[in-house]
Amino acid sequence: MVTRSSSASFGPEDDTPVFVISVAAQLAGMHAQTLRQYDRIGLVSPSRTRGGGRRYSGRDVALLREVQRLSQQEGVSLAGIQRILELEHQVAALRGRVAELAVEVELARSRMAAGSRVFAAGSRGDIVAVRPGQRPPRLLSSSQAVVVWRKVP
Repeated sequence: MVTRSSSASFGPEDDTPVFVISVAAQLAGMHAQTLRQYDRIGLVSPSRTRGGGRRYSGRDVALLREVQRLSQQEGVSLAGIQRILELEHQVAALRGRVAELAVEVELARSRMAAGSRVFAAGSRGDIVAVRPGQRPPRLLSSSQAVVVWRKVP
């Protein structure tokens, strides 16, 4: 006999497809036919068994509840709900990318703080290595050339 601890439960963060359509419909508080319609228009995409049966996860059920709330309490159309979900997905992806970039920036900063070199153009056009925040040294020219300017009539 398998027992579950009381702390283990299905939540909106759970992606394991375990609920058949009738159970998912009951958990979401809607009719199974409504779930089929939402699947057809792409609002929710349950996993499929080999035989083609739908299996819903805890995350799917939470999404169905949110769709129902937006539709019934907020009066949003299904097309509007679909757009909201797309934008939420986009925002989540962008937040993930921002987090990745923040890690890259911190890594670059730590490399610079560790004394890595920056390359710059020297006074003669050559490439010189300098510490971050420094300028290449200015060398006094050893040239003895004189420039004469004449006004051309």
